[in-house]
Amino acid sequence: MNLLFVGDVVGSPGRTYLNQVLPDIIKSYDVDFTIVNGENAAGGAGLTEKTANEIFAAGADVITSGNHIWDRKEIYSVMEKDNRILRPANYPPGVPGKGSGVYIAKNSTTIGVINVCGRVFSPQQFDCPFRVLDAEISKMQTITPVIIVDFHGEASSEKIAAGWYFDGKVSALFGTHTHVQTADDTILPNQTAYITDVGMTGSYEGVIGVKRDIIIKHFLTQLPVRHELAKGKKQMCAVFCKISPAGKAEHIERILIKE
Repeated sequence: MNLLFVGDVVGSPGRTYLNQVLPDIIKSYDVDFTIVNGENAAGGAGLTEKTANEIFAAGADVITSGNHIWDRKEIYSVMEKDNRILRPANYPPGVPGKGSGVYIAKNSTTIGVINVCGRVFSPQQFDCPFRVLDAEISKMQTITPVIIVDFHGEASSEKIAAGWYFDGKVSALFGTHTHVQTADDTILPNQTAYITDVGMTGSYEGVIGVKRDIIIKHFLTQLPVRHELAKGKKQMCAVFCKISPAGKAEHIERILIKE
């Protein structure tokens, strides 16, 4: 199975560029299933039904998210009716939506997707992502050996540790959240595809998607600032994987497309 995972889409620049380049990438790589992290797709923070539909129209099969998923309250009801949009599975019980799902790829492969948030440097009080993933994976393995994890976290160490811990238990574990693509894409010894951070889809002429002057002012003065989306040239960050019917990663490739 050919899998594509696209890093955090940031606001209208990210959505616009995604729509421009994703269909061609899906075609040229003969992609069977596409996952897009969309937690920053609406104005740089959160997701709405409209922005989710734009991402699906571009070619996404599933949208994963992270700590900003609740920034647009309308998404609460949307997630209850659309199981293609995932929130982190390690939120407390009773929150809207689901943290995992099972889907059918274009080549008829059954694929499981799980979304979790890391805890290191996080202001939220998430349940342990390692223990939650263990439980989710155990359930999913009774359905399919092809399991993909979006580990949305700040700390590289936490994501790297998760990669080693879940090596051989999942087909791929992709880090998201920092918006900077790392150069450590690899297939771990037990054939789990891994990267610490997939990167960002949006304007690269700012500071991780935000106007650079605003962020520089904040660092110089320590005064609060209102974030505005960066303009200028755009990029799409992604990873492409080949996964065997037994759920083993056979190939991983970083993708970075810039204007």
